[in-house]
Amino acid sequence: MRINILTKVIGILMLLVLGSCSLDKDPVSEFSEVTLGRSNDSGDRIKFETRSEMLSQYEGMYELFRGRQEHWYLDYLMITEVRSDNAYAGTVGAEVMPFENNSLDGGNSVITRDWNRYLEDIAYVNSIIENIDLVPDPSFSDAERAQWKAEAKIFRAMVMLDMVRFWGNIPVITKEAEDITADNIEEVYPTYFPSQNTPQEAYQQIIQDLTSAIPDAPEVSQDKTILSKAVARSLLAKAYIEEPIRDYDKVIAYCDSVIDDGFSLVDDYSLLFRMNEAGTDIAARNTSESIFEVQFFTGSGNWVTWMFGRNLLDWDQNFSWAKWVTPSRDLISAFEEEGDDIRMNQSIVYYEAGWSLYYPSDHYPFMYKIRSSNNSIIKLRLADIMLLKAEALVWNGELDAAASIVDQIRARVNLPGLPESVKSSKDQMVDAVLNERRLELAFEGQRLFDLIRNGKLQIVMNSINDRDSGRLPQARPYTENSELLPIPQTVLDANTNLDQNPGY
Repeated sequence: MRINILTKVIGILMLLVLGSCSLDKDPVSEFSEVTLGRSNDSGDRIKFETRSEMLSQYEGMYELFRGRQEHWYLDYLMITEVRSDNAYAGTVGAEVMPFENNSLDGGNSVITRDWNRYLEDIAYVNSIIENIDLVPDPSFSDAERAQWKAEAKIFRAMVMLDMVRFWGNIPVITKEAEDITADNIEEVYPTYFPSQNTPQEAYQQIIQDLTSAIPDAPEVSQDKTILSKAVARSLLAKAYIEEPIRDYDKVIAYCDSVIDDGFSLVDDYSLLFRMNEAGTDIAARNTSESIFEVQFFTGSGNWVTWMFGRNLLDWDQNFSWAKWVTPSRDLISAFEEEGDDIRMNQSIVYYEAGWSLYYPSDHYPFMYKIRSSNNSIIKLRLADIMLLKAEALVWNGELDAAASIVDQIRARVNLPGLPESVKSSKDQMVDAVLNERRLELAFEGQRLFDLIRNGKLQIVMNSINDRDSGRLPQARPYTENSELLPIPQTVLDANTNLDQNPGY
């Protein structure tokens, strides 16, 4: 082990001697590569000297949502919807088909991109968290520093939550990497090439970030693009229901605190996704139901729309090739069996296409919840949190209370309440809540996690080819190991402190 470490140290020192440069510890930050060459009275290096410099870093954090949609939204939907029964991959590309037929391995380019970009996001906000209190600018108030740091912690927790759910044993990185020198290389080396933490350790950090952020995070306002207290509470509910040792009482408590923040279901489900009457913009932003959304406008568009179907503001834009995340026959059947026309018509649209990979080209279904370059991406909304509470109530044995929430969600789309026979059975209530979440939240990136945490993934996916004639045959059965993605091989090659997930 000592020889191995020394070999790596020598290799890095050679890079330093050759002056090649940088290990790119904060690859998307303009300021993160700047060493300002001065220290404060305590000897701390000052990276940002003025409020203006930190403001640029802070605003850049939110730009990560708008400018880097590929990993946290486009790929996220591919992983969560296609690895469940909701969707087919949609195209024959070698990088996406393995998500549908369960043949993923560590060489997949999509997974490699996502791992690296998630860690880049964490590195970016670590730069804020670690440096904001060191800025010597006296015009930078303590209250503003505390708020921006709180928002950065919420951002880090959100990213880490996605990572731990995807990969399980991940490096929990909360410190900014220092510049490597010959004197500090053995001390700094683990920051660049960290070991893995257990999922429980990752959840502990997520919960710590969120709970410590709540006192200074912004209050809920009409602007739903801000990482507010309600966002932190929503993520805490998700963390407590996902972590290895569940705490359903805390899930319920945090869901209640979000509900008490003044959110309410919109009366018209279509308002969350549709265009305005003139067809020139989306119908609404910042609805009463939205907890956190990323907004787009003309000139700063949501480019992923044409990866899923049509951009209704530019009808023929990039519509000459097959799209990702094609609605499955199994999902369409689930809507039809419930008579759920309202949610189906807001989730799925049919066009004539120039290809017929999964359906006849003259009647081809597409994911419809992002339908123009001006559509907001709604990351968190009240219906999700309400149904999460219902799930926790079921597992706590409070079946009537859970059923009441499900019935409220169903009433909005003119569906009858659950039968009494279902309300009296815990097993049937688990299935009812999962089914309601499937129909309510289709193509919002929840289905895979819903199946995994309720022990349903193997049952559902190992029988999918019997129910769904359009889906590719499974290359291998789903097992417990299929719940996690493989760690990218290039990452393992670069960092021998990491181990591949079982089964890959």
